[in-house]
Amino acid sequence: MPILETNGIRTHYVQFNAGSGEPREELVMVHGLGTNLAFWYMPHAVAFSERFRVTLFDLRGHGRSSMPERGYQPGTFAGDLRALLDGLGIERAHFVAHSFGGVVVLNLACLDPGRFIDLVLADTQVYAVRHKRPPQAWAFGKTLQPLLERNGIDVKVDDPYFGYHLLERIARVETEGRRLSPELAPLLGPIVGNGARRTAKQWLDLLSNTRAEEELMTDDGLTGERLRGLGFPILAMYGERSHSAHCGEWLRELWDHASFSLVPDAGHFFPSSRPQLFIEECRRFWQDSSPAGNVPAPAVKGQSNPPIGRTH
Repeated sequence: MPILETNGIRTHYVQFNAGSGEPREELVMVHGLGTNLAFWYMPHAVAFSERFRVTLFDLRGHGRSSMPERGYQPGTFAGDLRALLDGLGIERAHFVAHSFGGVVVLNLACLDPGRFIDLVLADTQVYAVRHKRPPQAWAFGKTLQPLLERNGIDVKVDDPYFGYHLLERIARVETEGRRLSPELAPLLGPIVGNGARRTAKQWLDLLSNTRAEEELMTDDGLTGERLRGLGFPILAMYGERSHSAHCGEWLRELWDHASFSLVPDAGHFFPSSRPQLFIEECRRFWQDSSPAGNVPAPAVKGQSNPPIGRTH
C-alpha cells in the first residue's frame, strides 16, 4: 500500500504499467467525490497501462488517504496533486479526470500548465456555470425527478448542487441497506451495488466529521478568463443525460482548440457504464493530439462500441 506524505497529509497511490519496463509517458487519473482510485482501476487503467505508466491516487478524505478536518477547497486538492507529482518525480503527464476530479485538475492546470501534455475531462461541472442553467433546462431531469421520489430520495433536480446532495442521499440508502428500483440503480454507477456500502459510509463520515461539505461548495476559482488561457489539447466528454452537460456547452465557447464528445443516452457515470467506449475515445484523442498523429492506439479486444458524437 504505497503512501506518500504530501501537502501535510498521507496520500495513497498506485502506479503500474504492462510493458517491459522501458521509459513511458505518464498518465495521471483523478476520481471524483464519494469514490476512490478503484473508480479507474478496472478496466481503464489496466487498458491504458499498455502505453503509459499509470498513476492513480485517493483524494484527501477518500479511500486510504488522510481525512483531515479541513482542506477541502478545490485549490487545496490541486496543491495535493502537485505535491504528489513532485514526490513521484512526474514533471509532465497526460491527465484523465472525472467529475470533481476535473475541478481539481483544472485548478492545477491554471497554476502550472506546463505539467500538462493533454487532458481528458469527463463530466466535470465548474462553479461558474452552476447557476447559469435556466429552470427545467435539463430535459432528463423531468424523467429522473419522479424516479427519485418513488425511491424516497428527497433531492431536487434543479438544485445547483444536485450532484452533491444526491451523493449524500444515496450514501444513506446504501448504509441503510435499502434497495433501489431497477430503473434507478443503473444511473448511479459505482456509488451503488456491490462494494459500495463501505465507500458510502466513508463519504458520510467525511461530511459529518470534517468541514468538507462547507468547503466543497465554495467558489472553485475556475473563471472563464482563467480557463480560456489553457492551450494544451483537451477532450471534454459529457453524458447526454447528465446534469453537467450544460457545462460542456459553456466550455465549448471558451476552448476553440478542444474536442467535445456527447455520449448518447448516458449519465454522469458514463466512464463506468460505457467503459470500452470511454477507453476507445481516449485512445483516439491521444493518437490525434500526438505529434503528426503517429502514436499507435493498441487494439481493443472484443466487440467495438458505436462512435459517439464528437465535434472540434
